[in-house]
Amino acid sequence: MSNHLKFFINGEWVEPVVPVALDVIDPSTEEPFTQIALGSKADVDKAVAAAKAAFPVFSRWTQSERLTLLKRILWEYEKRAEDIAQAVSREMGAPIAFARNSQVAAGHGHLSATITALETYKFTEDRGTTRIVKEPIGVVALITPWNWPLNQITCKVGPAIATGCTMVLKPSEIAPISGVIFAEVMEAAGVPKGVFNMVNGTGPDVGQVMAGHPDVDMVSFTGSTRAGIIVAKTAADTVKRVAQELGGKSANIILPDADLKQAVADGVTGCFGNSGQSCDAPTRMLVPRAWHEEALNVAREAAEKLVTGDPQAEGTDLGPVVSKVQFDKIQRLIEAGISEGATLVTGGPGRPENLNRGYYIRPTVFGNVNNNMTIAREEIFGPVLSILPYDGEEEAIEIANDTPYGLAAYVQGEPEHARKIAPYLRAGSVYLNYPDWDLFSSFGGYKQSGNGREYADWGIHDFLEIKSVVGYGN
Repeated sequence: MSNHLKFFINGEWVEPVVPVALDVIDPSTEEPFTQIALGSKADVDKAVAAAKAAFPVFSRWTQSERLTLLKRILWEYEKRAEDIAQAVSREMGAPIAFARNSQVAAGHGHLSATITALETYKFTEDRGTTRIVKEPIGVVALITPWNWPLNQITCKVGPAIATGCTMVLKPSEIAPISGVIFAEVMEAAGVPKGVFNMVNGTGPDVGQVMAGHPDVDMVSFTGSTRAGIIVAKTAADTVKRVAQELGGKSANIILPDADLKQAVADGVTGCFGNSGQSCDAPTRMLVPRAWHEEALNVAREAAEKLVTGDPQAEGTDLGPVVSKVQFDKIQRLIEAGISEGATLVTGGPGRPENLNRGYYIRPTVFGNVNNNMTIAREEIFGPVLSILPYDGEEEAIEIANDTPYGLAAYVQGEPEHARKIAPYLRAGSVYLNYPDWDLFSSFGGYKQSGNGREYADWGIHDFLEIKSVVGYGN
């Protein structure tokens, strides 16, 4: 029987205190395919109380016991992999191959990396006669987005379990079914009552209540910078820790010694992956001015090769964006690019010609963009690439850093040259020559892209308090 209209609280699937249902929309058809329950303060209070009651015992579990639990969670996750992939494809429109090989795989990777990190993590160290102890921070509120649901759920739940924290998860109400399945995974893994709780709902009615709750010790939030500011302000009254992974407008600097065709083509693919719905997507491509026209031709060819369509069809590269709100926002920003004088290289307003319903965006490339244009300033969160010409690498660095965001930056060129550029870029991650994904790197941003870090041991750090026991060694 479906748990879509229930919450997972204190080890049980329960009805909401006040039943309110929300349609979950399939963005490829614009039609609802199921419903979820929306929570309220009363549901949050129940979930937080369960987490608070479970903390004294769970926080004393040994490192070995927590490792065993994480391995059981990973085992159950693997068993539900196809269910999760189908849910992600349906709720957010991800092509099914991408849902399996990237979305579900991301969750698997983070759980595995957390297990590896925990196996050797040191929770105590001695400095002279003082013992430094790293202890779980307490009850944590986990608020996750719709664009990479399993990536962000596992980035938060994994280290919370690893450190001995108890938690309440609020998945995005826009793409919530994968979160429900993840709660079923936690139940099947035998997570003790109250350690993991899940309440669905909106940001104002559940997320903000969690952030301001006096019995919540930390909030880990991933989402827009606008929402992150609200969470931080709400949490400030109770002086709790807030870790945030927020928006981005990442620059991709193509250096003169790069292979232009390869660098531009791969940059298009990187920008348009997940239908452009990634906070660290390389959305601003910076190319030497002398190469600008050639770069536009390469980008056009790469974009026009991508197949946009039915997420369940084999060979689909890009599905729809997640919602009408996102579709309308992206259309508005594409129109802004045209009206502000950028060169429309390919794509543009409206749906692709072969699609008359669904929130599909034409893969769009703009050239002759300057960094004052709206499309260079705002996070579009769709398959839209801006190509900006530059004169000299000092200007390229200046343009790259001229943004309120600082989540990621990319550099393509001879390795030694690319390495020399990296220290000047104000971003939490700098990727040189499109490297493989590293689950043991840190992930998080400078400036308005947030604070705190995720992935492996970096994520574990954020869920810990530091205690000094002075005189321990006397």
